[in-house]
Order: sequence, then C-alpha cells, then structure tokens
Amino acid sequence: MSYDLITMGRVSVDLYPNDVGVRLPEVTSFAKFLGGSATNVAVAAARHGRRSAVITRTGADPFGDYIHQALRGFGVDDRFVTPVSHLPTPVVFCEIFPPDDFPLYFYRFPKAPDLELYESELDLDAIRAARIFWVTGTGLSEEPSRATTLAALRAREHRSHTVLDLDYRPMFWNDVETARTVIGAAVEHATVAVGNLDECEVAVGTRDPDKAAQALLDRGVELAVVKQGPRGVLARTRTEETVVPPVPVDVVNGLGAGDAFGGALCHGLLSGWDLTRIMRFANAAGAYVAGQLACADAMPDEAEVDALLAKVAHD
Repeated sequence: MSYDLITMGRVSVDLYPNDVGVRLPEVTSFAKFLGGSATNVAVAAARHGRRSAVITRTGADPFGDYIHQALRGFGVDDRFVTPVSHLPTPVVFCEIFPPDDFPLYFYRFPKAPDLELYESELDLDAIRAARIFWVTGTGLSEEPSRATTLAALRAREHRSHTVLDLDYRPMFWNDVETARTVIGAAVEHATVAVGNLDECEVAVGTRDPDKAAQALLDRGVELAVVKQGPRGVLARTRTEETVVPPVPVDVVNGLGAGDAFGGALCHGLLSGWDLTRIMRFANAAGAYVAGQLACADAMPDEAEVDALLAKVAHD
C-alpha cells in the first residue's frame, strides 16, 4: 500500500484566541486545533482527496490522544505517529492581529517529541514508495530528528517528488549559521524546495527572488518555489518560470496559509497540471485559509479553491 503523500516533522495542539486583536494577557477563551506545518500539509492534501500520512511523535498524554483523533477525522493515516513517554505533546498559542501580525508562542519544553525521531523506526519502504515525500526545516533543527530526516531524504535517492519546506524558525536553532549549513545541505537531496524570502536567505544566502530560485536549482532541485509576499509567488524549473500574484482576501488569521499552499502544491503536482495552474491553485488555497480563523480545520477542498479563483476572476 503506497501513499500519495507522506510528510515528516512538527506536530502540536494549537490554541487560538477567540478574541481577535487582543493580547494574550487579556484573552478570555481559546479554540483548540491540530497544528504543526508537516501535519497541516498532510491534512490539506487529504482534503484534496489524497492518501496522506504523517511521520511524527507526540507525548503519551491526552493531547497526544487528541492528535490521533484529529488526524483520523481529517482522513490522514496516523500509523507513523508514536508516543514518547517522557515528553509532553507540544502546545502553541498565538495572537491574532489581522492582516499581518500573528505572533506564535511555542511550548516545546524540555524538548518536543517530534524531534525524537530515530532512523531505526522509519518505514523506509513506505517513504521510498510515496508519490511525494515532504520534510521541513524544523525537523533538521535538532538531533536525532536531523540525522533521521537526512536519512529519509537519502533513501528517496532524489526521486520525484521529494519536497523540502525550508520552514526556518529562528527559535528552534542555536544560530543561523548552523541552520544555513544544515538546511543548505538538505536541499541537495530534494527535487522541490519551497520557502519565503527569509527562508531562502538562510538556505542559499540570498533573498533576491531570482537569485534564490537559481541557487536552489543549482543545488539540484527540479522546482524552486519562492514566496515573495505582496509580489506573489515565483516558481522556476530549468525550462520554465511563472510568477503568480497574490489572491486578494480579507485576512482573519494568516497562520496555516503556507501549509494550505503546500497541500495544494502536492495536489497539483500529483494531478500533472502545468506550473502556472499549480501556483495559482496553491496561492488561492493559502488565501482561502488566511480568510478563516482555524488552520487544519479550514483547509479547503478542490471545489472551494476553484470557487475562490472564479470569484477573484469575476471581481
């Protein structure tokens, strides 16, 4: 049995305030959601009908139970999600200040169980057979997850599609130079690299979109995707390039938009669409989630993304 998509990396329980525009000390109630970029990408792809699984670890606690329940509810296979007895399931709080300020507060202490991934526990046959294998930069931030993630990437033998979400979060690294070295080396095992300008600068040393895309191609990827914020998304292969503008939307919560983009990118790659259609679809999926409070719970299906694209075209 093979999967359309296997992701590997961060998981959490996200607690979002029900009060928008309010600092955490004044928030009176929260809503609970499944979180973590690798997990959310698997959920997003499942919403598009893709057979998805995630490789991660939780605490052996009630929040760990919730993560299994939520994954199954979203149609994501949880067989590769295992408990770590001595570590708690991570919790993430955020503040919501639309349209562009969404501070995150990670509670991953003393260590997140999703960083306790060991190569001996991987199902390398399943990883090799997956039509898309997706890892994130956060999984490279600490051992043993770093070595395990690199082992999984090597097992793919540069098979399409092997995706590295550059996903640089400074609080997870001791210093930016270590991140640059480790993430930069991981790029050489990927066939697709995805990141914003900050993340590209860490991975390849430049935040110039054209130079970053070319640097990623020079490292061996077949598709470089550079998110340029208000300038849209640049996608480049060795023979083709497209730049897709942002999809206008009234932003409620920008968290999770990148993960919706990722799941839609996977769906487009698996569907064999042309590059411009894939980027337009992924961009719209991200915008759709940015217009919602929730993250995993708000991931759109194909019809909802197409409806947003049609609305934008009509407007």
